[in-house]
Amino acid sequence: MKMIQTMRWYGPDDIVSLQDLRQAGCEEVVTALHQIPVGDIWPIEAIQERITLIEAAGMRWTVVESLPVHEDIKKRGGDYQLFIENYKISLQHLAQCGLKVITYNFMAVLDWMRTNLKYETSTGALALRFEKSAFIAFDLFLLKRPNATQNYTAREIEKATYYFDNTTELTKAELLNSCLQGLPGSKDHFTPEQVLALLNGFKGIDDHRLRQNLISFLKEVTPIADNAGLQLAIHPDDPPYPILGLPRIMSTEADARAILSAVPAKSNGLCFCSGSFGARPDNDLPGMIQRLGSRIYFLHLRSTERDEEGNFYEANHLEGNANVFSLVKEIIKLMADEQRAIPMRPDHGHQMLDDLHKSPYPGYSAIGRLKGLAEIRGLELGIQKCLFP
Repeated sequence: MKMIQTMRWYGPDDIVSLQDLRQAGCEEVVTALHQIPVGDIWPIEAIQERITLIEAAGMRWTVVESLPVHEDIKKRGGDYQLFIENYKISLQHLAQCGLKVITYNFMAVLDWMRTNLKYETSTGALALRFEKSAFIAFDLFLLKRPNATQNYTAREIEKATYYFDNTTELTKAELLNSCLQGLPGSKDHFTPEQVLALLNGFKGIDDHRLRQNLISFLKEVTPIADNAGLQLAIHPDDPPYPILGLPRIMSTEADARAILSAVPAKSNGLCFCSGSFGARPDNDLPGMIQRLGSRIYFLHLRSTERDEEGNFYEANHLEGNANVFSLVKEIIKLMADEQRAIPMRPDHGHQMLDDLHKSPYPGYSAIGRLKGLAEIRGLELGIQKCLFP
């Protein structure tokens, strides 16, 4: 058994083409219908059109990333029941078209957060970076979230103030742009007013309540997924700790166990992202694969270089803190034990070489991901040959 090699594609408007992915060595494409508003039903015709496009390029589409969960479902307010029913219909449509793995997340308001989308590494390649003081400065002085100081220590506020007072107006503008990056696949950016309004909708929702809302959602959709033979794969929080005063409920092994235990349906599983989980030093990544492996349905392999201040940037795939060698070794053992292949994509990648002159979606340039995929493929082959000569 070997991992199924995939890459993420944002659709016909993606500057990285299907031909690029095929030449990189992909067997399958991970994509979604980003043109459909969150909460609307994915029509069979639109799904089939995307399948036809991918198959014409010599690949398959079996992993959806992502079928987004509407904010009303996360809050369990407004039109949440309508959106859950729409979600069920979309799941049925995807199953009818042959899709197998459905990735989603339950992060409130913002899917992910970085403070620098073009952090220059020592080689001159560009990476994604999260700097804690910069983020707190954004929260306090650019977003101006009411009562934000309650979420930080005096020392953190002091450092953020120093950062803000000693940075240029251009850097402040870039920080604002980075933190207000739109949803994956979207070319739009949030405005501060939009974010504040969305945050206001989550007032009074703590970790316990958000987790219960996720459990309630899963109890409604997993019977549909089970009957259709689908695998639901929840992506961890990114970064894996609270931001903007919002609760986080998928940041640790304990978080994952709580959801899997509460909803033991076969379809309820994980998208194991070594970069998101790995941004926390208290997450034992190889151990998590050993203990949760039977419920891992999709793999995001990347590594971060983190420090004691809570800052991190996207490292090269075989460097940084994740120890991808040990992860791939555990994945190979898992696949051999369970006799199943798990789809994997190299998550993110440095913007480098000719891609420095292009404007890809942050983290998803072609060459950096090709490099990561090639490294992981070689690593996997070497480990396979050693374990199963």
